Amino acid sequence: MTHRSRLAILLLDLPPESHAAGLAFWAAATGREVERNAAAPQWASLGAFAGGFHVEAQRTGEGTPPRWHVDVETDDIPAEVARLEALGARRTADMGRFWQMTDPAGLVFCVVGVQTGAAFERHATTWP
Repeated sequence: MTHRSRLAILLLDLPPESHAAGLAFWAAATGREVERNAAAPQWASLGAFAGGFHVEAQRTGEGTPPRWHVDVETDDIPAEVARLEALGARRTADMGRFWQMTDPAGLVFCVVGVQTGAAFERHATTWP
């Protein structure tokens, strides 16, 4: 059975002490307005860029270092996790509706369900 996936979202993980400064910097650096999420104040968006690739920010908990991570969106999370594990990724945490993983170099990324709608349909790769 086939499934599809794509790199969809680049996330700024910003702890409380650097959240405002980091978000303000990247908004200015990209020339984008910050779109805040009233229902989930820990989330903000800088919107979609080329190919529907989104840049988002999340306020993380104390002790999480500032970092970037990517979300891989897919229409079949178990199949995509298995595919990436076969390439050398490791599962680090079952987050309920998605998996947090690391690549062979130790960089954090997440495998999530489809979040970008039409952009997913247009840009996803089909895997056997």
